[in-house]
Amino acid sequence: MQIAEFSRRTGLSTHTLRYYEKLGLLNDIRRDQAGRRMYQSKDIEWASFINRLKETGMPLKNIIRYAGLRSAGDSTLQQRQALLTEHRIQLQQRIREEQQHLNALDAKIEWYRQQT
Repeated sequence: MQIAEFSRRTGLSTHTLRYYEKLGLLNDIRRDQAGRRMYQSKDIEWASFINRLKETGMPLKNIIRYAGLRSAGDSTLQQRQALLTEHRIQLQQRIREEQQHLNALDAKIEWYRQQT
């Protein structure tokens, strides 16, 4: 599929896709005879995972590191697992903090309900 369709399926803009390719996050993208990018379904899965890491707050430098380890093959499985485990710990902490914020808001909303 061409970049417009790939963009639609992944929810990533064509500009972002080109940028990710430049950074090395999306590599080995095939091209047709006219030089147009031709994405495959495996690329959708990978782009979706990149997007998930980004949306969960993983810094771009760590996503690039993860992508490099992934490209290096199975000898990096433990390093990739460690990177994702560290990200998971940080995400859990952020979720706990957000839950505390939510609880404080709920308490304030309840206070207003009782006042009216």
